[in-house]
Amino acid sequence: MNPSELLRIVDAIHREKNIDKEIIFRGIEAALVSAAKKHYGEDVDIAIEINREEGTVAGNHNGISISPDEISERVAAQTAKQVMIQKIREAERDALYEEYRELKDQLVTGVVQRYEGGAATVALPNAEAILPRSEQIPGESHHTNERVRATVYDVRKQGSRVRIVLSRTRPQLVERLFEQEIPEISDGVIEIKAMAREPGYRTKVAVASSDQRVDCVGACVGVRGNRIKNIVEELAGERIDIVRWNDDMQVLIPNALQPAEVDEVILCQMLGRAIVLVREDQLSLAIGRRGQNVRLASKLCGWDIEIMTREELDEQLNQAVSGFASLEGVSGEVAERLVGEGFLSYDDLSIIEPDDLMAMGGLTAEQADAIIARAEAKADEAEKAAAVERRRQREQKGLDQEDLAKAGSAGGQPAEVEGATQEPVETEGATQEPVEPVAAGASGEPEPAAEPPHGDATAGESPSGESPPGECPSGESPSGESPSGESPSGESPSGESPSGESPPGESPPGESPSGESPSGESPSGESPSGESPSGEPPPGEPPPGEP
Repeated sequence: MNPSELLRIVDAIHREKNIDKEIIFRGIEAALVSAAKKHYGEDVDIAIEINREEGTVAGNHNGISISPDEISERVAAQTAKQVMIQKIREAERDALYEEYRELKDQLVTGVVQRYEGGAATVALPNAEAILPRSEQIPGESHHTNERVRATVYDVRKQGSRVRIVLSRTRPQLVERLFEQEIPEISDGVIEIKAMAREPGYRTKVAVASSDQRVDCVGACVGVRGNRIKNIVEELAGERIDIVRWNDDMQVLIPNALQPAEVDEVILCQMLGRAIVLVREDQLSLAIGRRGQNVRLASKLCGWDIEIMTREELDEQLNQAVSGFASLEGVSGEVAERLVGEGFLSYDDLSIIEPDDLMAMGGLTAEQADAIIARAEAKADEAEKAAAVERRRQREQKGLDQEDLAKAGSAGGQPAEVEGATQEPVETEGATQEPVEPVAAGASGEPEPAAEPPHGDATAGESPSGESPPGECPSGESPSGESPSGESPSGESPSGESPSGESPPGESPPGESPSGESPSGESPSGESPSGESPSGEPPPGEPPPGEP
């Protein structure tokens, strides 16, 4: 075996696979020992050593020196090759594992190779990683050859390979993006103090500046919001709130609840709870959609935040004082002190430390334990009652939905067609008399029927409320005409007498009793006197006013 060639191969593997040279030398030595045992037997004690500087090989078996030619048989050489390959793969896996273990929670960039079943396989510079569906931002999807940025979430050995899991839902992704987009953060001038995130929806970031001349919020937003806009685009439109950090919770909590306006913050140190009082018009804004705003603010500040109005707080205080005072062994003074510390329910009282309760009311250990036990029993009763009420509300809601469904199916009859004939309204024992459309004037001349307003009358009805054609009203006209406008003696449908004059009590010439013209035009197109729109009387009819 040529020493210089051996050193060259070791150096090439070291550079290509990023494997330490010592690991490669040990692998070669193990391969040569395995090959020598094929020659001398498995029970022989064999030791082989490679000079790290010169590349020479020296070995012995049971104290007897071994020459390189003795282990150059074909079978031994093949065995040595397999052992070498195995050792190199193991060393490569270990090196890759150590590399990405140091990159945990750091930002990496890769290209999507496959996207199947919601999981994306991402090609990194020297490895392959997986981006599972659970670690993707809700609502986003990826496609082949797309470049993605994510943080290394988990690295573990899996057989001869290394399994690398990426994530885009962890708060570390937002933190790394802030460091990339905002130089003041990477330089250490601005520090990210806390962060709370709901992936795909909203993130709150609390920042503070070590330099009074640098505005931490303005530097993060950038000119016209260009810095924060790049981060929002990378996070698929996720909303980001930048909060100014303050060590005083009386200041930090109102900042975290922005844009809602806070009236007062009451801190309950013993429970780690903050009661925030807001106006009625700010209540929904402070809570946020599905409680998102107050939930993220609680995570950001590390306090349990309760939002309420002052009226609600006063009501809860009165109920808590009366409820605690009703417990055996709790005086009114102790009840008020408990409420003053923020204990507003039996659940709160059931988790109090006995020492605190003893110090608060001057009680013995037995009395404190008895009070806590009673509070736990009351809390269980209240929980059961609340569960029953929730179940009743769900059942009632189901019944209401069934009633609505039944009402909808029962009311699904076909609606009346617009323009259908309206039947006369019948009163008890008799039908309603239709109103005569025309009344004779004092001069004996027929007066024109009033023109109905457009769209008010149903098709087929007279504007004055006469019965539709084809129906016999209860009171006929004095002349005994039929409802269709024809006289019994065979008069023409136009309503004219044989002499050409209009019979008394009938509508003016050219109009039917229903107010429509013989040509079928609507009354809206005629003048009140029955004249044509041009102002001239119809041909063959006498002008108005003549007998």
